[in-house]
Amino acid sequence: MSDESVGEACREGSEYGPERLQADIEALTRKHSFVAAGSIGSSALGRPIPFFRLGTGPFRWHFNGACHANEWITSLLLMRFAEDYADSYARGASFWGKSASDLFARCSLWIVPMLNPDGVELVQRGLTEEHPHYRELLRWNRGSGQFRRWKANARGVDLNDQFPAFWEEERVRRAMDGPAPRDYSGEKPLSEPEAAALAEFTERNDFHAVLALHTQGEEIYWNYRGGEPKESREWAGRMARSAGYRAVYLEGSDAGYKDWFIARFGRPGFTVEAGWGHNPLPPETADELYDDIARLLAEALDCALA
Repeated sequence: MSDESVGEACREGSEYGPERLQADIEALTRKHSFVAAGSIGSSALGRPIPFFRLGTGPFRWHFNGACHANEWITSLLLMRFAEDYADSYARGASFWGKSASDLFARCSLWIVPMLNPDGVELVQRGLTEEHPHYRELLRWNRGSGQFRRWKANARGVDLNDQFPAFWEEERVRRAMDGPAPRDYSGEKPLSEPEAAALAEFTERNDFHAVLALHTQGEEIYWNYRGGEPKESREWAGRMARSAGYRAVYLEGSDAGYKDWFIARFGRPGFTVEAGWGHNPLPPETADELYDDIARLLAEALDCALA
């Protein structure tokens, strides 16, 4: 990894932004030749949105994090998971009670750890006059220079309300008519480059299952308007039991990535809400969160083997 491992960053409770993420991905690919990396596209401000792949198996899993800017801790959790998974495979060791070699041979896993790098930087570093959207962001944030609770991208659009799954109904439900810290669905589905890139990446790789990591609530959402396959409930139950979370049948929510995936492909899609508290969750909770999330994600990979 970089000068300190991702695990050390978890334990020390340090913030985790786009620059540290990029350095850790580069270090991971140097350390393990079997890890492939690239970019799914660019953010609204032109930053690359990185991904990497672990495993060679026929079942294609996808995990993503930091769709919401103030949920950046999910990027740290996903990177530590990837580091531990790759190290376990390289050593021929077990991984949270499972064979890493077996998981690698049966699953290919694509991870997009930070979908919203512009928003994450805004939450962590605040707004400066050099920002290309300085005036607009200040107005959209009701004149406040405090961006710790900002969820949207750099154009004030909530990326998890951007997907073409009853998008119009969600926009009416949110009742947000312009850019804002959260809940603005945009001018049309996939208007934002981050959401469009993730949708195209999903289509291109034809994933068999997806999982979007968010915070907070310690819940797993697994259904969408009856379009989910029968195994979704069982998989959600297994993941929930592994982490001490609740598998929840959710209604009255549309236009999320998981919603679109289920509606588009009829395959298992999950939203996992990690931890408890107010977003952003404190960095010092990362190590405790990881114990549950690593078990849950390892169980997700194992579900595909049943």
